[in-house]
Amino acid sequence: MDRRRLPAGVQNFGEIREQNCYYVDKTAYIHRLATEGKHYFLSRPRRFGKSLLVDTIKELFEGNEPLFRGLAVHDRWDWARRHPVVRFSFAGGSFGRPGRLEADFADQLTELEDAADLQPRYTTPARRFAGLIKALRKQAGQRVVVLVDEYDRPIADALRDPRVAQENRDFLRGVYGMVKDCDADIRFSFFTGVSKFSKVSVFSDLNNLTDITLEPRFAAVCGYTENDMDTVFAPEMEGLDREAIRDWYNGYSWRGGREEQVYNPYGMLLFLQSREIRPYWFETGTPAFLPETLLERRVDPGALDGLVVGEADLAAFDILHVKTEALLFQTGYLTIVGEERGAAGNLYRLGHPNREVRSALNLALLTAMAPDVSAAAECSRLEQLLARHDFAGVERLLRAFFASVPYQWYVDNDMARHEGYYSAVFYSHFVGAGLDVVAEESTSRGRSDLVVRHPEGVWVFELKGRGDAGDALAQIERKGYAEKYRHLGLPVHRVGVAFSEQSRNIRAFEVQSA
Repeated sequence: MDRRRLPAGVQNFGEIREQNCYYVDKTAYIHRLATEGKHYFLSRPRRFGKSLLVDTIKELFEGNEPLFRGLAVHDRWDWARRHPVVRFSFAGGSFGRPGRLEADFADQLTELEDAADLQPRYTTPARRFAGLIKALRKQAGQRVVVLVDEYDRPIADALRDPRVAQENRDFLRGVYGMVKDCDADIRFSFFTGVSKFSKVSVFSDLNNLTDITLEPRFAAVCGYTENDMDTVFAPEMEGLDREAIRDWYNGYSWRGGREEQVYNPYGMLLFLQSREIRPYWFETGTPAFLPETLLERRVDPGALDGLVVGEADLAAFDILHVKTEALLFQTGYLTIVGEERGAAGNLYRLGHPNREVRSALNLALLTAMAPDVSAAAECSRLEQLLARHDFAGVERLLRAFFASVPYQWYVDNDMARHEGYYSAVFYSHFVGAGLDVVAEESTSRGRSDLVVRHPEGVWVFELKGRGDAGDALAQIERKGYAEKYRHLGLPVHRVGVAFSEQSRNIRAFEVQSA
């Protein structure tokens, strides 16, 4: 198979097809949607190919047949029927201030009206939208396709200002409600976004949407499967460590089974360009409100793997209360790793999809705690210190981090009183370094606070808010926490750490090696 261009960052279907880029064929999914239903909603994390999917739908309904030659949908589509398409995107706007959304929506309406050589008959945004749909239907003689990309961005941008968020929500509710009012003039509608706000808050006037977010048949509608990597991208995979790639980048799941776990497409394309394992998805930017919210709620990062939630919990995303599980799931930091049917509906077990995401979240938490510290550089140094068994260096690095946390942060959060805070900082450093870390790992006689595994050794930590480092070491010995790892044939280091509420830092740090 010949090598092609890697379309990293390209969201235009026509460019991908015309420039001989690699393309993972998603058109069979679109054909199924178009023939089985009418109004759809899909939630996926950022940088997951939603915009490309929307653009592909646009080109299909507009009848651009040459772009689809050789794809699954080509021989099953009526190319003689071309539908007018109304497409809105809120991906590029900034909506945290009053009036920004109304102005942006009006500009997009004007562009659509000008492209169709239509004059608006109404002044209010919702009525202009409805008037545009009806005029396009009359002009083309075909029903209209409505596509909305990043439908939730105007609300998510304003979450720190509930008043603006509510105003944006109410505005969008009125606009989106027009899709139902114009149902007779619409052939197909598709809404995408990151957040799955409750229907009563945004789509109360559009209550006939089919939500395919957790529909197993559409689990791989966005993203790349393992089979895609073996077939479409086969020329790029030669000479690469497949196990390392899976560990770092695969694992997102929306109930499609193991074969339909997916890679984030943006991150994978960047990886294939550089052929170096790095946190590409994380480098595109973590939403600022995410780590801040987790810290405000005192969420233990070590307890996130294995959360069990109901389906309603994953959709409980609203302006005044966002459930932690929903926030992490919808933004892509947790995914479904198991499920079972309960008496009141499905129960889902959540976990980090891969090493990149797990590391990214913890780096973001460290950055939120100490903005003046480079968390990525700090964690890289930590990994090097562990590799050299430089325990004094590890102690100095962690002491320096605690000293860098602004005192206002402690005052606002009252965290220095909680042993879990210090444990979370340790955990986030080691996970941020990309290491294998287990919090509260069980043994036959108890649970160790933290275990870090490295090719050069195993570190068993016991952390004490009261008592001293000697007490912590004695507990590791007494309860045999280190014995579980003797069979690995690696040095096993027992580390006792004591903290001071007064200094808000490490009080004692002792290591015993064997």
